[in-house]
Amino acid sequence: MKMKELEKVTGVNRETIRVYLREGLVPQPERSGRTVADYGDQHVEAIRAVRRLQRENRLTLAQIKTLVTGSMTEKRINESAFDDLETLVSHRANSDQTPVLLKTLVGQYPKAIEDARTLCEIGIIDITDTAHGEALSVTSAQLVSIWGEMRKAGFNETLDYSPEVLGHYIDASEFVGRWEAKTFLDHVEGRIDVNEAARMVEVAFPLMLNFFGLMRRRAFFRHVEAIQHEREIEEPTLGRLPK
Repeated sequence: MKMKELEKVTGVNRETIRVYLREGLVPQPERSGRTVADYGDQHVEAIRAVRRLQRENRLTLAQIKTLVTGSMTEKRINESAFDDLETLVSHRANSDQTPVLLKTLVGQYPKAIEDARTLCEIGIIDITDTAHGEALSVTSAQLVSIWGEMRKAGFNETLDYSPEVLGHYIDASEFVGRWEAKTFLDHVEGRIDVNEAARMVEVAFPLMLNFFGLMRRRAFFRHVEAIQHEREIEEPTLGRLPK
């Protein structure tokens, strides 16, 4: 398709599309001549992904570019954003650009390579070998970056913390994820169309992540208090964590 049709399909004007192209967030078009550019489904998907990231997650183009490289931003990102980020990376990869190179995380997180390999060994992420070096998906890079932030907060070898402790999340996430998937399909399959189901999932995911997060937080402090109480009976000098 030509630019005029691309504008119509995406609802985005050509000036904005050209900005996306210039910033490297949308792959370059196929060119059959010096002034003839052809666009396809990958361009439509990439443009729509950028627009959703801007509108639904209030991200700037600079923040989107940062996240696509696997680095973190100061802005809290909803889990729902990562499907769109993966879409952008997949189209970059199809344009002979790699996913997030593991070595690019080392500047911000010195232990990134070590942590990524540990997370890979316990089954949380996958590492891909490319011509440019070991690489991660955007989601996997974000998981490594999150542990890097945990290290900065003090969760490190000094307190015998390593990424291996995250293995406990594997079974828990699989259990919750499978239950949610089955429950959702049991309620909607055959009752609503695919587009409506997709819309519901987009709305529900961030809401239920917040819901579960609040329940976890409440459970954490309840168990901290209970465990401390048990230990105080045996060891009265143990201090209490502030709530």
